[in-house]
Amino acid sequence: MNTVVLLTLTGLGLAALYFLVASGLSLVFGLADVLNFAHGLFLGVGAYATWWASGNLPGAGPDGFGFVLAVVFGVLAGSLVAVLVELVLIRPLYSRTIEQVLVTVGLSLAGVALLQATWGADPRPFPRPDWSRDVTSVLGAQVPNAGLLLIVAAVVVLGALLAFLRWTRYGLIIRAGVENREMVTALGIDVRKAFTLVFAIGGAAAALAGALGGVYFGTVSPGQGGSLLIFAFIVVVIGGMGSVVGSAYAAVAVGLLQQFVNYYGTSGLGDLCVVGLLAVVLLLRPQGLAGKVAHA
Repeated sequence: MNTVVLLTLTGLGLAALYFLVASGLSLVFGLADVLNFAHGLFLGVGAYATWWASGNLPGAGPDGFGFVLAVVFGVLAGSLVAVLVELVLIRPLYSRTIEQVLVTVGLSLAGVALLQATWGADPRPFPRPDWSRDVTSVLGAQVPNAGLLLIVAAVVVLGALLAFLRWTRYGLIIRAGVENREMVTALGIDVRKAFTLVFAIGGAAAALAGALGGVYFGTVSPGQGGSLLIFAFIVVVIGGMGSVVGSAYAAVAVGLLQQFVNYYGTSGLGDLCVVGLLAVVLLLRPQGLAGKVAHA
């Protein structure tokens, strides 16, 4: 029983990390039709900015309010980079899918190279609060606090995103744009501002994933964003393009499947099963768990 509880909660922690990366990715594709392969760069910027701020920003540090300040700095850095990418590189290429893919893939590779050139290719120890290294007893299982922190953060982000999409003007524009972008444009609404806002939100969520991922893994490395981005894309496709709730469902499924299969099977088998789940969903429900069927 203790093992099941531990695997469930650690699986949910992993799912929370996937969701933080996938939520912005899903919104960006749903509204702007952009497959942003540079999304992992925002995660890397957030992780390294938080790592840098912990040791250099006045008032920031690995504990207490200093840790919160470092994370806020990392989130703002990731969001700023996302906005700059949208304004400078993506905006001229809307409706040009091939060019978008080439630019974002190239930016992803260049971003990793820049991080390596600046801070080296080796993983660096991440400054973590002391309490994040401890465990909490849940139904007899000793669960790492870092995983519980990710779960809480993901729940807060999910609630904030749903509230924003439901009760704010720009949230309504984004929801309408995901459903029918042509109709929104025909009503005279400038969806370009919504595009920039969605990139900012996605960058912030990815940067938060980078910061809290550093706490979870204990290290930060230039390629961390790229490895997590693979599973984030899987989560987005399984959940349904443009659906934040679908991404949450899919992240839970992927995280739990990975954790249980890797524990009870052989190492790496969980990743293979996740790809199998993706194939099954694409065959049986191509629009994803929460996606809508496209009509001609």
